[in-house]
Amino acid sequence: MSLRQNIDSTRLPAHIAIIMDGNGRWAIRHGMDRIFGHQRGVESVRAVIEASADLGIKYLSLYAFSTENWGRPDKEVAALMGLMVSSLNNETETLIKNNIRLTSIGDLERLTPDVRERLNETMKLTGNCSGLTLIVALSYSSRWEITEAVRKIAAETAEGKLDPGKIDEAEIEKHMATRGIPDPDLMIRTSGELRISNFLLWQLAYSELYFTEKLWPDFGKEDLYDAVIDYQKRERRFGKTNLRTPEK
Repeated sequence: MSLRQNIDSTRLPAHIAIIMDGNGRWAIRHGMDRIFGHQRGVESVRAVIEASADLGIKYLSLYAFSTENWGRPDKEVAALMGLMVSSLNNETETLIKNNIRLTSIGDLERLTPDVRERLNETMKLTGNCSGLTLIVALSYSSRWEITEAVRKIAAETAEGKLDPGKIDEAEIEKHMATRGIPDPDLMIRTSGELRISNFLLWQLAYSELYFTEKLWPDFGKEDLYDAVIDYQKRERRFGKTNLRTPEK
């Protein structure tokens, strides 16, 4: 029996963000090279996207490749880039068929030309899709994003286009990579690590955090449903007083 039937469709998180962690450890535990863990992880990506679209989630952000990941061995980075290209080639038609729009955040200029070209092509082809918006964070780190936002704001201020006295949260959000996208309601991290690893630091200010011991390649639809159910049990106060009637 699926956990899906226990989900209240009227109280879904509009935006789920996921730190997909544990591919390398999964491979090592199974006596394989790390890249096999990344390949297996693609199956989990597919399952989570399908489950999110089926539930009616509006936005799904996946932390696919961080700025820090560039420091991994060249062989692993090259394999990851190749995997991204093949995944985009294989999944574009499915994304369109399921009305899923792909977008990306991060320092995309650092990506290899083939990855960047295929990514741009897929984003263009899915641009008119109106269902789930899939945000893939590539060559991304939150400190990079915030630094870029500050640079843009400083430049506009120096040019006289922006009054420093009018810089507020809304103005800063306009300069973030996620502008136009609501902040995540729920952030999921796999592999048992209890940190957010430089991911969406600004946007996660009031997100509900969910950590699981499962390694990413073992994370499937039922695990996503479980996280959503846990989210629905929580009361989101955003720093305000509990408005529920106290239990006697």
